[in-house]
Amino acid sequence: MGILDKEAVLTRNSYYEADVTRPPAAPPLGERIEADVCVVGGGYAGLTAALELAQRGYRVALLEARRIGWGASGRNGGQALVGYGFAGLEAIEVQLPEDARRAWDVSVEGLHLLRDLIARHHIACDYVTGHLSLAIGRHKAHALERWVQHVAQRYDYVLQPIANAELDAWIASRHFYAGAYDAQSGHLHPLKYCLGLAAAAQQAGVQVYENTAAVAIERGAVPRVRTAQGEVTCRYVVLAGNVYLSEFGTHVAAELAARIMPVGTYIITTAPMPPEQAESLIRYRSAAFDTNLVLDYFRVTADHRLLFGGGESYSTATPLNLKERMRRRMVKIFPQLADLEVPYVWGGFCDITMNQAPDFGRLGHNVYYLQGFSGHGVALAGMAGRLVAEAIAGQAERYDLFTRLKHRAFPGGELLRTPALVLGMLYYRLRDLL
Repeated sequence: MGILDKEAVLTRNSYYEADVTRPPAAPPLGERIEADVCVVGGGYAGLTAALELAQRGYRVALLEARRIGWGASGRNGGQALVGYGFAGLEAIEVQLPEDARRAWDVSVEGLHLLRDLIARHHIACDYVTGHLSLAIGRHKAHALERWVQHVAQRYDYVLQPIANAELDAWIASRHFYAGAYDAQSGHLHPLKYCLGLAAAAQQAGVQVYENTAAVAIERGAVPRVRTAQGEVTCRYVVLAGNVYLSEFGTHVAAELAARIMPVGTYIITTAPMPPEQAESLIRYRSAAFDTNLVLDYFRVTADHRLLFGGGESYSTATPLNLKERMRRRMVKIFPQLADLEVPYVWGGFCDITMNQAPDFGRLGHNVYYLQGFSGHGVALAGMAGRLVAEAIAGQAERYDLFTRLKHRAFPGGELLRTPALVLGMLYYRLRDLL
């Protein structure tokens, strides 16, 4: 059973889907066409790459196997964050010590790009600035304090430390010990943003084909991307389908699959609460997450609901009693919300790499790929789309900064890597409880 089968039920009760009116589906590709660039994947990375390329004068065809934003770009927690996470940044610093600052600045530019796209294309996606990192216990508070000092000293990026005595003014929960506030990161409605990007891309001239899976690529000087009923002949291909590339055929990019792992993450959303209660939960209505490796994340929506996520699954199997399990985790942090109903529960898969740094590169000289956003894709995936557009247009320096990162395959091969990861994450979950 593939990922699509395992998660199908979780796509039917998404708050995001209930909160949008989708435009009519773009027609599937049913013929042979020519383009300068064929983009595979209708999420943030693919759409931003397509938009940037079209604005540079390229003829672009974009293939999406389901609907725009059907994957992680339309179902994630909506947190637009700077950086690459603790582990991902560490991998960059170890492998590229002289260029770590350039990589960090790329992530900061990703936040600026996101805000610019929202403003320039009038995308109504409930964007709010502000993010809280929250430490559970004294030990993790010390680690968070060191992180705040590190990004200030090495990257000139200012986070506001929040001591234990000050925390009550920031979050209406006794679950945490200390925190840090990031005024530049933020949150949004991910599906509204994704649909807005698609509209902007189409307006720029991108030919979008939905319900059109790429099933094979004939590589060479003039690549051909084959679908069930059509074909795109092009000069360049951009693969931006992440964990879904192998779901519709084994010949799209089989060599990439071993370097990323699908990780299930799940979200619940409460019924609306009184506006004054919503305002009281988190200062500035910031997004927030805890600093555990297996983390919880949450934010207040524009219509006064609490959106609460976490509950990662490293086996690709949906946890049993998912809604109640997620609700108990929410109430542990916010016991004052125990009486609120939880009408929405859904989930999906993001892609992580072994070192949690992004994995960008080329297959040959004209097939580019973008994957491994490891939980930071809301801002970073769009920036990846810009970098690959730059590279295709002949300015590859920034893209090639990331292609120099080395990535290992997950151990165990196709049959054993998932059980091995489950055991490993169980170990880290136990560590988080200490």
